[in-house]
Amino acid sequence: MKYINSKILGILLAAGVLVTGCESYLEEENYTSLTIETAKSNSETFDQLVAYVYEISRETTTHYTSDMYYSLEDLGTDIVTRGSAVSGTSDINDYVNFNSQNWNVSVYWTNEYGIIAAANVAIDNAEEILNLDEDVKAVGLGEAKFFRAMSYFNLVENFGGVPLVLNQVTTAETNYVRASEQEVYTQIVADLEDALAAVPSSPDAYGRVSKDAVRHLLSKVLLTRGYKSFGASTDFTQAASLAETVISNHDLVGSFEDLVSIDNQRNSEVVFAYLFGSNSVSRGWGNSKHMMYKFRFFDYPGLSRTVKGLGPMPTPFYYSLFSDDDERADATFARVLYATEDYEATVGGETRYMTVGDTAMYFPKVAWTDAEKSAVPYKVINPDEYLTSDGVTTVHYPMFKKFDDPGVTFTQPDQESQGERDMVVMRSGEAYLVAAEAYLESSNSTKAAQLLTELRSRAGLTAAVAAGDVTLDLILDERARELTGEANRWLDLKRTGKLIERTLAHNPHAALNNALEAKHLLRPIPQTEIDNSGGTITQNTGY
Repeated sequence: MKYINSKILGILLAAGVLVTGCESYLEEENYTSLTIETAKSNSETFDQLVAYVYEISRETTTHYTSDMYYSLEDLGTDIVTRGSAVSGTSDINDYVNFNSQNWNVSVYWTNEYGIIAAANVAIDNAEEILNLDEDVKAVGLGEAKFFRAMSYFNLVENFGGVPLVLNQVTTAETNYVRASEQEVYTQIVADLEDALAAVPSSPDAYGRVSKDAVRHLLSKVLLTRGYKSFGASTDFTQAASLAETVISNHDLVGSFEDLVSIDNQRNSEVVFAYLFGSNSVSRGWGNSKHMMYKFRFFDYPGLSRTVKGLGPMPTPFYYSLFSDDDERADATFARVLYATEDYEATVGGETRYMTVGDTAMYFPKVAWTDAEKSAVPYKVINPDEYLTSDGVTTVHYPMFKKFDDPGVTFTQPDQESQGERDMVVMRSGEAYLVAAEAYLESSNSTKAAQLLTELRSRAGLTAAVAAGDVTLDLILDERARELTGEANRWLDLKRTGKLIERTLAHNPHAALNNALEAKHLLRPIPQTEIDNSGGTITQNTGY
């Protein structure tokens, strides 16, 4: 069974018809308007159903819907804010008038339940499909449960208790009720334990779910549950053990620069990734991460329009986290933007003729004086000017480059982004941080310090971390340096009880409005879901 890296199917089993379209895992035969009886007589139908789970999960990860990206992941935290002047209000980032009518929240809810529905279709029909190899069935069921667990983890952490829908829906239903958070977690863990037993250690194709992918997700689930009142006494130790297994099977890449190189995407550190590629059909919407954390740089002389940003920007606090010798800074973002076209500049009344490859913009880590800035032919923006309009752009900051995808054509955010790079979802670098946090919460700060020291040494930081210095804030700082744009920062801050404190301290827009409060540790349940259920789905407190 080949890995899905193409547009796959639409599923309409509930209506008595299996409708499939485009391609299967790579180039399977297309089927249209097959009856259930015909579809279930073909063992490849199960491949198609599992493939669709991969496909819908990938597509709703790279963007929520047209012109909506990653807004419930990093935005409204200590390290990412809205890319606009520090004035006015917004709901998601500033938490002002954040309510059940919010479109982003509604789409997110719908997307996660769409993944769950696809998984349920695969799970419920596995026994009905004839001539299906038992090993293929077992692996496919494990994969479907992995994705179902991941979606429920996203839902329960964003919304609290949610309806547990564990079977294919074949009739119109409205009488849904919210399970408790504890019940949802119990189901997540059960699905992941089933998946761990079913999927192989080394899948037959790159990009398929492996045992280590399951371990990685389960370690994060147990780490998160360990903080809760219903957490098991062994959650932290089990999370650490699972993460340590992932670490032992996935060596760190030698340098952070090599890790994020587009020429080294499929490296030892990767645990799970969504694949896109150059085929315009198979890549779907395309990986959009090359568009993250970019301002309108192309409005300045010497810089051509190569990529459009998505809107949000890193906070000034984020950039302050990197010491001078931390090699992750240069590999993650660019302080120098080089000219991609010739341009002219005036310095001291004289015209300078600049060519491709010359410096066009510079973001010094230490502020330049006005005299120093006026003596050079390129634009210089100091750290305290990232959010101050200069008459060209409203905001401007060192631009992210660790997701760059050279050669991808310029697109607007409401167009297919066409990114070809793999999207790394899990890697052992994060497993170090999961294990360190779990050990800290298990009162083993010595082991936590050892793991942090090893991870930091890859970034050129040779000083050992002392056990007495390990705190949640230290680990969160390290997660920011290592994982921004990869791991969900909002969930990290919520899990550790630091969302309100760190966001109000370091997010300038959120601090301006000072609206973030305890109720925002959960998102509002979409009003459409409450209405459609006739009120059996209830709203979170405070909304």
